Amino acid sequence: MKIDLEEKFAKIQHHWHPYIVGELNENFVKLAKLEGDLVWHSHQDEDEMFVVVSGTLMMDFRDGKTISTKPGEVLIVPKGVEHRPWTANGEEVKVMLIEPKTTKHTGDLKVQQTVEKLEWI
Repeated sequence: MKIDLEEKFAKIQHHWHPYIVGELNENFVKLAKLEGDLVWHSHQDEDEMFVVVSGTLMMDFRDGKTISTKPGEVLIVPKGVEHRPWTANGEEVKVMLIEPKTTKHTGDLKVQQTVEKLEWI
C-alpha cells in the first residue's frame, strides 16, 4: 500500500486531530497537524511513536525535560510516561504516529481536544 503523505496532510483541517492512513499489524499509522499545545496525558499500556515530517515538535515531560524533535527525527514516548506535546511560535508541525490500535488520543483524560472516534482519510 502506497500512501502519499502530502495528499493526506492536505485533507487535514483540524489541529491535534489524528487521522488513520494505514494499518501495520496491530497498529494504526496516523497523521496529524499540530499547533499550540495539547494537555498533559499518558498512555498506560502503549508506547507512542512520533515521526516529525515538518516543523519542530516540542515534548515536555514531568521530570522537567523538554525534547525538541525536528523533521526526519523520531520521538518515542514510553508507556505510562506523562507528556505534553506542543509547538513554538505558532508553527504548524506535521507528524506521523505509529501506535497500537487501542491507543486513546489523550489516554484516559477526556478534554475538549480529545478525539474519541478516529477517522480514515
